[in-house]
Amino acid sequence: MWSFPLTPDSASTLSGSVDALMLFLLLVTIFFSLLIAFFIVFFAVKYRASNRTVNREGAPDSHVGLEIVWTVIPLIIVMFMFFWGTGVFYKFKTMPNDAVQIHVVGKQWMWKIQHPEGQREINELHIPLNKAVQLTMISEDVIHNFSVPAFRVKQDVLPGRYTQMWFQATKTGRFHIFCDQYCGTLHSHMTGEVVVMAPKDYEAWIGKGPFPSEAGSAAAPTPTSAGEELFTKMGCSSCHIATGEGRAPSLVGLYGKKVVLNNGQSVIADDTYIRESILKPAAKVVAGYEPIMPLFQGQLTEENVLELIEYIKSLKGTADGIAR
Repeated sequence: MWSFPLTPDSASTLSGSVDALMLFLLLVTIFFSLLIAFFIVFFAVKYRASNRTVNREGAPDSHVGLEIVWTVIPLIIVMFMFFWGTGVFYKFKTMPNDAVQIHVVGKQWMWKIQHPEGQREINELHIPLNKAVQLTMISEDVIHNFSVPAFRVKQDVLPGRYTQMWFQATKTGRFHIFCDQYCGTLHSHMTGEVVVMAPKDYEAWIGKGPFPSEAGSAAAPTPTSAGEELFTKMGCSSCHIATGEGRAPSLVGLYGKKVVLNNGQSVIADDTYIRESILKPAAKVVAGYEPIMPLFQGQLTEENVLELIEYIKSLKGTADGIAR
C-alpha cells in the first residue's frame, strides 16, 4: 500500500499511526461492502419471483439471535475504531515540551514563517531532522488550513485565534505544504515546502553553526528582541512598570499565571489572553486597575502581536520583582 501512487510519502513520527488506522478502516469498509453486496445478490437470486421452490408461508419475520449478532458485532468494531482514533487524536494534540517553537501567519495567499532565532521565510519552512516542531498559527484575513500530507498533519488557521500543531520529521528532503481550506481566487497558489535538514545543516542554516549558509545568515532580530523594541516604541513601558508601581499591572512573570479580573472571574495568562489584552484591553480588565489602556487593534500586525507575546513570555521575576 505504501508504494501506491496516490499515497503520500511517509515522513514523520505521526504518519505511521495515521496510516495504520486508515488501513484498518479501509479493510473494514471493503469487507462489509463485499459482504453486503454478496447477500444482496444471493437473496435477490434465491427469492426471485420465478423461483417456485421456496415456500414463504409461515416464515418468521424476526430472529432475535441474529439481530443481536448484527448489532453487537458492529458496535464492538465501531467502539474499537473510536478508541483507536481517540488515541491517535490525543497523540496529535499533546505538544512536546522540547519542541522548536515557530510562528506561522497565513495571509491570502502565502505562509509567513518566523523562527525563534529571528529568521523569516515565506512559503518555506526549514526544520531539523528528528526534532519536534510546534507551530503557533493565526490568519490575517480568512480561514486557511496548514497541511503537510507527508507528515499526515493539517490544522485550520483562523483569524483572531491561535491554533497549534506539531510534528517530527523522520526523513530529509522537501515536502509539500498546502492550504486545505478554500480561501479565495488564488487558493491553489497558497502552497509551499517544508525543508527537512540534517541537524548540522540546520544549525548552519539557522546561524548557530560554524559556517552559516547564505539562506539562513541574514541578520534578523529574534521575536523576543523585536517585541521588546516594539514594547518601548508603543509606550507600553510607561504604564507596565516591572515593579508594579505603574498605572497598569506588571508583566513580570505573568505568562502562564492566573489573573484575577475586576468582575471577580479569573483567567490564565496564555497567548490568547495576552493577544486580546493587547488588541481589546477593555475586554478583560485586571482587578484593581482602570480600563485606561488604548486600543491597538489596527495598529499592529499579527506578527507584531506574536513578537510582543514572546517578549512578555521572556519576562521572568527575581527577588526584587524586576525582569532580568
